[in-house]
Amino acid sequence: MTTFQTIQHTLAPELKRLNDLISATLTSPNALMNKVVETYLEKKGKQIRPVMVILSAKLLGEVNDNVIKGAVAVELLHNASLIHDDVVDDTKVRRDAQTINGLWDNHLAVLIGDFFLSNSLILASETGDIRIVESIASLGRLLSIGELDEIYNARYNHLDEETYFNIIYRKTASLFISCAEVGAAAAGETDSRRLDALREFARLLGLCFQIKDDIFDYFPAGEIGKPTGNDLREGKITLPLLHVLETLDGEEHGRMMELARRDVLDPSEVSTLIDYAVINGGIEYARQTMERLRDEACRVLRDNFPPSETLDAFVSLIDFIINRDH
Repeated sequence: MTTFQTIQHTLAPELKRLNDLISATLTSPNALMNKVVETYLEKKGKQIRPVMVILSAKLLGEVNDNVIKGAVAVELLHNASLIHDDVVDDTKVRRDAQTINGLWDNHLAVLIGDFFLSNSLILASETGDIRIVESIASLGRLLSIGELDEIYNARYNHLDEETYFNIIYRKTASLFISCAEVGAAAAGETDSRRLDALREFARLLGLCFQIKDDIFDYFPAGEIGKPTGNDLREGKITLPLLHVLETLDGEEHGRMMELARRDVLDPSEVSTLIDYAVINGGIEYARQTMERLRDEACRVLRDNFPPSETLDAFVSLIDFIINRDH
């Protein structure tokens, strides 16, 4: 088994409670809603975010009912954002399965996304912990701003690493930070030093997650579940190409900069930019960046928490994230 499969096996009782609550929460009096939700949940993914919530609680206390409710709230909000993103991006396939808008239509997909979002907020409020409600609400705000930042950056060609990291902090790392906050709050943690350390680990893990996702876009799709070069087609310049554009010069570099700033790219131009990034070390730079962030994240954990199986699980989780193949 992979390290993540080991974590899933260890957390099997908690994950069963989680999935039972997801099913119960998303059951409605509407037959069409139930059909769409049932189809959607058949490909529920790895559930890395609720695992993060549960591990955070175990690191700081115990897994109680509020931990499970908080984990479901985060997972539902995350899925609501994916459903709405699929509508915005006109994505028809995700995780090798048709999206809701691919199977049905945009109108229904938006309503289903709203249904997920509403249930996320209901579950957060049922915990009776205002910190959990605030974390979930703030997360929704940051995810929206992150997506808008990405659209703005693609439109106006702000090609620098600082802008890139600001975007992936909001659109991805914020979700993992919320997982840590929700798990800690539900477990009753009040020590600000430990909370800050866990948030920082979650931030670094989230950055690694997005960088790895961005690396996938430079290679054949395989089992990734999205077309290679999709980011470039949408005008999104991610870390591998961004680093090369920032550090090289010369005539060829000028041509690549011109291509990168175009609003629309044909398939051959996308391939040209991908090759330029790969040949000139962009992928290696992105991998080295992940390794640096991973080492920093592990150091933060070990400096603030005693050795434990849960701490080891967190290290295994970030290693799985940077080494996964899809």
